[in-house]
Amino acid sequence: MLYRINMKKILRIFLNLSLRIKFILSFLFVILFGGVLTLILGTRLEHRTIFSLAQAKVRHDLASAWMVYNEKLNRIRDIVQLSSSLESIKTALQNNEKDVLIQYFTRLRNDFNLDVLNLTDAHGQVFIRTNQPEISGDDQSKDPFVSRALQGETITATQIIPKEELMKEKSLVEKAYLKIVPTQKAAPSAEDYEEDGMLLKAASPLIDEKGDVLGVLYGGILLNRNYEIVDRVKEIVFKGEKYKGREIGTATIFQNDLRISTNVKKENGERAIGTRVSREVNQAVLKEGKSWIHRAFVVNDWYIAAYEPIKNIDDQIIGILYVGMLEKPYIDLRNKVMATFTGMAIMSVILLLVILFFITSSIIQPLQQMVNATNKIANGDLSHKVNINFQDEIGQLGHSFNRMTENLKKANEKLILWGKTLEKRVEERTQKLREMQDSLVRSEKLASLGKMAAGVAHEINNPLTSILLNTHLMLEKVKKNSRFRENLSLIADETSRCSEIVKGLLEFSHQNPPEKNFADVNDLINLTLSILENQVAFQNIKIIKNLDQNLPQIQIDINKMKQVFWNLMINAAEAMPEGGMLTLISRLSENSKYIEIEFKDTGLGIPKENLNKLFDPFFTTKGGGTGLGLAVSYGIIEQHKGKIEVQSKKYQGSTFAISLPIS
Repeated sequence: MLYRINMKKILRIFLNLSLRIKFILSFLFVILFGGVLTLILGTRLEHRTIFSLAQAKVRHDLASAWMVYNEKLNRIRDIVQLSSSLESIKTALQNNEKDVLIQYFTRLRNDFNLDVLNLTDAHGQVFIRTNQPEISGDDQSKDPFVSRALQGETITATQIIPKEELMKEKSLVEKAYLKIVPTQKAAPSAEDYEEDGMLLKAASPLIDEKGDVLGVLYGGILLNRNYEIVDRVKEIVFKGEKYKGREIGTATIFQNDLRISTNVKKENGERAIGTRVSREVNQAVLKEGKSWIHRAFVVNDWYIAAYEPIKNIDDQIIGILYVGMLEKPYIDLRNKVMATFTGMAIMSVILLLVILFFITSSIIQPLQQMVNATNKIANGDLSHKVNINFQDEIGQLGHSFNRMTENLKKANEKLILWGKTLEKRVEERTQKLREMQDSLVRSEKLASLGKMAAGVAHEINNPLTSILLNTHLMLEKVKKNSRFRENLSLIADETSRCSEIVKGLLEFSHQNPPEKNFADVNDLINLTLSILENQVAFQNIKIIKNLDQNLPQIQIDINKMKQVFWNLMINAAEAMPEGGMLTLISRLSENSKYIEIEFKDTGLGIPKENLNKLFDPFFTTKGGGTGLGLAVSYGIIEQHKGKIEVQSKKYQGSTFAISLPIS
């Protein structure tokens, strides 16, 4: 709704501008719209082209990284396989020459920078552990590498080594331990550290001349905090290129989603060991097993990155191999191209606006003459003409304008004459209409009041007279000390009050003024309530009184006001046939000029369509009612210069509010 209002306001402002400005703004809008659309499409096309090339390059870089990774694996396999094939090693194992084997394999591990190099017997139990020779004899037959090698197969793959196995290899536990660093855009983690390690591992059997397996030689390199592979990838693929002092290319090996080997740097220049991969890459690569070649947030910046899962010997995903290029160079290149393109577009717009200014001048000047002529005609100079010598549409418009002025002059003379006649006729008819309307209103009021007075006299006077007469006859026969005498006296008094009400109603129909005396509103409420609360209709109704005891006395007709209170309480009781709650409230208004009285029930409520007819004489929704109670009450309140209002919702109760002036 607010948007629609703003658009209408903008359109109104635009339509009130001069024609030249509207021409220029319209053409400018078309030019800018086309320019912006072209700029958006061009930006997207350029962005897609540049980033497609970048993604193709990073895909090729990932293939190169796999070559380096697999080359390292194959080297470990060659070392293990070659050593296991030596006859001297087999002989030493058969002769149980443990010292010779420890000396040889320790030298071999150091020469080739292996972190693990162990030998098992034919049952898979460790015979020699080069890191800690004193620890041997543990069973490795369930290890998938040793298990397959015992069956005569040379096997190479990546494996996650648990902490318990790393503890047997001396210092590898400390090397594998990594504290997990909170990382932007990473998925939540319940762990604070990582104690397992990721190992490039190979195992090869020692087979004698009979074809029997004598044992298994297995070895490997722990990747945790080993930067040889990732730095080799950066050297081969990215050749040390930098952009604004930052390395363009990076490579990382992840153990699950944790960086264990990387040349990605944190803000302090340290390698981002212990940080984690972003949530979206985690989902795509580790959980879904897909390759990810897209832009990705890496530690603290955006990269065009490629990720592929690393799998173990059982084809389970245990990590990720990553290469990435800094996105910033490509963004800057795109922005530079678009800035050049935008500058050319702005220059073209300026040139077009200059041309447009001169073109619109040839259109605006004749129209300006017509505007001046129109102003003079509007001021009464119907003899003015425009001089336009063109034969185009504007010239034709000028000639038509002059003919229109001539016709307007003639019509104006006729209109003045007709206006004088019409004004007199309108004035006569308006006066008659007002007289008829006033007469009709008075007739309706008199008719309603006449019906009300006649109905009251017919319906109430005769029964009241009979009741009053019989009550006095009974009073004469009842003894003075009888317990019925008090009740009969009360009946006689209230019957007399009803007669007074009828009399007041008849007087109200003739607009007789009320007989006012000073009285306390609360006393009238309590007195009326004491009469009604013993009636059957009030037996299931809870009365709540919230009366302000500090109200001043005001001048009112006591009997008429009791009649109003009586009517409103009776109506409230009839609206609650199953029982309910009647709340009586009296208070001083906020401006201290009125006393406010409320009668609030929890009854059936009043339908919305009946609220406007509620105070009309003889309008009733009750089968046995006359429809006079609220009409009489309304008239009494108006005689007291007060107001009576009603608020109600169907099935939610009603509230009748009375305001009586204090002075």
